[in-house]
Amino acid sequence: MSTWDLVTLSISMAGAQIAWTVELGYGTPFLLSLGLSEHVTSLVWLAGPISGLIAQPVIGALSDSSTSKYRRRYWIILSTVALVISTFTLAYCEELAAFFVDLIGVGAGDWDEKRKKQVNSTAIGFAVVSFYVLDFALNGLQASLRNLLLDVTPADQVNAGNAWHSRMTNAGNIVGYGFGFLPLAQLPIIRLLGGSQFRKFCVICIIILVITVWMTCFFHEEQARPNVYGRNSKFKDVLNNIRTALINLPKPIRRVCYVQLFAFMGWFPFLFYSTTYMGQVMAYEHQEEPDPEYATRTGELAMLLYSVVGVLTGVLLPHLASRDRRLMAHQEDVDEDAELTRLRNTVREWRADAARRGKPLRLPVMPFLLRNIWTGALILFSILTFSTLFISTVFQATVFITLVGICWAVAMWVPFAIIMEVLKETPAPTAPVRRPSHTRVLSTPHVFRRGNNERQPLLRRRSYDEYDGAVEGEGEVPTIPMAGGTVLGIHNLAIVMPQFILSTHYEVALVTSAIFRIVDGSNPDSTGTTYLGKSGVGWVLRFGGCCTLLGAFIVRMVPPTPTEKAMRRRLGEMQLLEEENNP
Repeated sequence: MSTWDLVTLSISMAGAQIAWTVELGYGTPFLLSLGLSEHVTSLVWLAGPISGLIAQPVIGALSDSSTSKYRRRYWIILSTVALVISTFTLAYCEELAAFFVDLIGVGAGDWDEKRKKQVNSTAIGFAVVSFYVLDFALNGLQASLRNLLLDVTPADQVNAGNAWHSRMTNAGNIVGYGFGFLPLAQLPIIRLLGGSQFRKFCVICIIILVITVWMTCFFHEEQARPNVYGRNSKFKDVLNNIRTALINLPKPIRRVCYVQLFAFMGWFPFLFYSTTYMGQVMAYEHQEEPDPEYATRTGELAMLLYSVVGVLTGVLLPHLASRDRRLMAHQEDVDEDAELTRLRNTVREWRADAARRGKPLRLPVMPFLLRNIWTGALILFSILTFSTLFISTVFQATVFITLVGICWAVAMWVPFAIIMEVLKETPAPTAPVRRPSHTRVLSTPHVFRRGNNERQPLLRRRSYDEYDGAVEGEGEVPTIPMAGGTVLGIHNLAIVMPQFILSTHYEVALVTSAIFRIVDGSNPDSTGTTYLGKSGVGWVLRFGGCCTLLGAFIVRMVPPTPTEKAMRRRLGEMQLLEEENNP
């Protein structure tokens, strides 16, 4: 796939992330402006973890069971439609509420208090339902976009594809936070929409989302595949498949999930409390309660810088793990002997070429393993959170938040790359296979059990496209494959679970509420000062740093991906061949 292919495949992640910033940046103030209490608002925010718990695994399993060439794009488009409707409803919830209230004839006119109360209650109802639809749709969209990446990306470009997803995610953050600072009411066309900054941002979000999703769906096409289930799967069967996939999860993916469980115990406090932390540092530096709006805007500026650093990191860091094509498999490597012969000839050609130029032979260098990059990012995140013990100025806090963008870029890239590369691995077939004519990669190929022929060649493990068109012969028993979308949905469960423990709001939090009570002695949302004299957020961040240290320890138990193992083996064979010729 060309760079343009990878860009168009990933650009919808930017549109989805901009939609997330609508909710994260404006959600709570908008709900409070409608008259919701903080307690009810916290219940609305439970839509995030609930939708992540349900939507991604179910949609992944449903699309896995489909044989249509639209199995992923169907859910992408359906989720986008739901996003457009819910975002539009949020932007115009008060006008829609007034229309429906007048339609049923409540009150004598605009001045009637009964009508005003009914309009307000209806607007709140529209907003709450829209936020839940928005969360479910966003989870469905992001899950389907990753499933599409898994389906259409060749095995040797999965790492690059996930790196582009990470870049687009941070680019969406930049656009989202950037619009928060722009005076949208003064823009030539946008100002005609009327209403608040929130409404204008929602409309811009809808336009960007539709354009990016159209690009992904127009430029990429999946391949239809045989029905390995033998019949159309019912919803009960899909749930059983989720359970089966959860029980039979490959060990490397299971360990990645364990890491994510601890890693997001550190990420959620940062994502939800970073702007609050900025306000507390500002109060400590000036020894007075800062203006809440100014403190929030300062925190959002730091988050904007954090997103910029995330994009830069997402552009530069993947080059450390880029796959050297000289170490990748070739089509002619049908068995170990053929591969060894090719490597021997290749080393001989390199040696001759180096001799002609009068230079020593330089073999390829093994790139950084993905797990090593992930370990470094988790340790860096822990060090940064522990550094909050010494932060006393707004500038220092801004630097801290900005540098965390390095870790976030890795978090949005490496775990997904590891999982997808493992999913590309499949046991070798046990009989000669016919090469398929197409080159698309499916995430759920046929899996074959080993036959009884002891003289079969030991074939290297290839990406799924090599075996999709295999002809079933004697001794080949097809089994139900490990569905890629289902596995990615299960991985999302490990990400979501910490949110139930470290919730965004005090009323439904467990660990954070205990830390706030011990450190601050009261609810941080209580009357009185909001920032002055409070330091609970800093201790919550340090608790998250301790959790990510545990995650860094578990990362060391995640084995190298199949591609990395194969590259390391080929490099070792090249070094042995070189030593044989230069004793």
